[in-house]
Amino acid sequence: MERDQHELYEYARRRIKQKKRLYFHFVLLACSSLFAFIFAKVMTLTFDYNWLILGFTVWAFLFILHFIKVFITDRFMNKDWEREQIDRLVSLQSKKIADLTTKANEEPTR
Repeated sequence: MERDQHELYEYARRRIKQKKRLYFHFVLLACSSLFAFIFAKVMTLTFDYNWLILGFTVWAFLFILHFIKVFITDRFMNKDWEREQIDRLVSLQSKKIADLTTKANEEPTR
């Protein structure tokens, strides 16, 4: 397998793994929320529902962050983006070095 094909394969495999984990996270959140709600209703104990709601709100917020990471951030900040940023920074550094070299060469010697 060529290097480019291998990189494409690895990228696809990594994306599938991320999406699989996200879907598992969603199913776990939904099932746990449903189970906890039913359990709290059936077990009519003196239970403070605020903690239950707070816990699932925090968990839902973490799920939303996970969703943003998988479908928004990682979609456009991939290997190509990294390469473009590295190339841009290297070219800026090369330009600065070239400017310093020309300035050093232009200065009169004493």
